[in-house]
Amino acid sequence: MKHRRLGRTGLMVSEICMGTMTFGSMADEAESHRILDRAIEAGIDFLDVAEIYHVPPRAEYAGASEEIVGRWLKGRARDSIVVATKVCGPGGGWFLSPVRSGRTALDRHHIMRACEASLDRLGTDYIDLYQTHWPERDLPIEETLEALDRLIESGKVRAVGCSNETSYGLTKSLWAAQLAGTTRYETIQNNFSLLNRRFEDELAEVCRRERVSCLPYSPIGAGVLSGKYQDGAFPADSRFGRYRGNDPRTETMT
Repeated sequence: MKHRRLGRTGLMVSEICMGTMTFGSMADEAESHRILDRAIEAGIDFLDVAEIYHVPPRAEYAGASEEIVGRWLKGRARDSIVVATKVCGPGGGWFLSPVRSGRTALDRHHIMRACEASLDRLGTDYIDLYQTHWPERDLPIEETLEALDRLIESGKVRAVGCSNETSYGLTKSLWAAQLAGTTRYETIQNNFSLLNRRFEDELAEVCRRERVSCLPYSPIGAGVLSGKYQDGAFPADSRFGRYRGNDPRTETMT
């Protein structure tokens, strides 16, 4: 398994990252642990979680994926595995956060609380890559970056990234971080596949020029490119078979 550097950080990760969105819903704990064991055997040392995985009613409660990964991590050499997780942000549509009451803004208060909760669920004292899951447009990016900077200074987070961000949002954040002297986003995790190539329009150039790593999610279009949804089929054990109401031909999720 080849390894790559995340952005300008000292983090080296396997080229393939193990996503865990279905842990606690489509995959129970035993199956999730088998998947993680197989990933490690294949040389994958990069795991991606989120505080929102997985959202009711699709799972019993949000945060289940972090807890499952946390129990799997026990007894393992923590430094040998790169763990990424996310603070939810406002989201929208099917993505509604039950993790914290009230507005799920990316302000200092919510970010600090979210990080502590994720550390507890993961059973670790640090997170390798902490990402903002969705941008908070009504909040100055400077406040979000300052809070993330505090987490790095405290040793609770090693590097930060964003997800579901636009080229404007990423560029704005990089500029704001440079002006304020705070940490910057070193990665961006966006939908990118043959079905969704919007990343190539402008974001790809920003990432290349600014040395921001792309973590593409849904590389096979949430299973659409596997052919399982041909002729209107919704297999019962498939993601969209479980999440009816999301059309696999027009929408992918993370």
